[in-house]
Amino acid sequence: MTGKEILEKFGYYMENEPVSIYPFSPVYRIHDIVVKRTQKRPQPLVNYTTYLYKEGINVVVPVKLKMDNPQTIGDETFVVYPFISGKDYAGKDREIYEAGRLLGNIHHLSPAENVFQLGMYDVYDFTIDEVVESVKNIDKHAKHNDFKLNTELLHRRLIQIVSQQEVLQHASLPMVMTPHDYKANNLIYTPAPYLIDPDNAVWIPRIFDLALALLLFHNEMETAPDQVFTPKQWALFLKGYQEYISLSALELQCWKRAIEHVFLDEVMWLMAEVKEDWKRTSQRKLFASLLALLEDKSAYKLG
Repeated sequence: MTGKEILEKFGYYMENEPVSIYPFSPVYRIHDIVVKRTQKRPQPLVNYTTYLYKEGINVVVPVKLKMDNPQTIGDETFVVYPFISGKDYAGKDREIYEAGRLLGNIHHLSPAENVFQLGMYDVYDFTIDEVVESVKNIDKHAKHNDFKLNTELLHRRLIQIVSQQEVLQHASLPMVMTPHDYKANNLIYTPAPYLIDPDNAVWIPRIFDLALALLLFHNEMETAPDQVFTPKQWALFLKGYQEYISLSALELQCWKRAIEHVFLDEVMWLMAEVKEDWKRTSQRKLFASLLALLEDKSAYKLG
């Protein structure tokens, strides 16, 4: 299915094949709208984001069209969102604080139950074989790009994290509905942060979502710093977040393991499978800071 064919399904006709504005998936901007891929079962997502929007959250919701929006085209589902004008994140203190505040408000607004029937996070089945294969790929990328890596240490740490999956799975951590994938390249500042990509929305342990923001907020963002949050920046993000959320004693207890699990789930895959990232100096620096954080999380507490 070509970009032209996708756009035509929504009533937008192009003479030439459109070019995606995002390198990793089809995202087409036409004037004041954006057409992008979304969840294959989109109605729970639409119901959830519409709820957030009505509650005053700056989040895109599908544009009203004469035809269905979202709609399934071939094997994928696409949605038309409004194009949001504003500035990209640049790592300024106020931007970080406001981003934390927005995530806190989103978590605060989550009902206690999964009333919109979002997909449920259930990734607790990593195996030692997967770790071995991933570390092998990471080591290959590191050597190819002259990246200093303690392969043996990484292997040992990830194996240890695999062994604690079941503990987290059965910990009865507080759950939230959240757009997930909450990072700088999914926000536009208007000047308040506006969430432009809620399409990974899921029902997930709250501190997993928070840990993902800690680890990958600066991922794949040219205008962002080329490292994870500094301890000062993390404190600013957390200050904004905690205007709305008081974390439980159980979450505080499980925080370190949550960071490690999200590293296993998100960062290991990123470093092992996205070969193109290793070609960029800024991304290699981000990887180095992620590995350092994995070994020493003492400066990234929850208060």
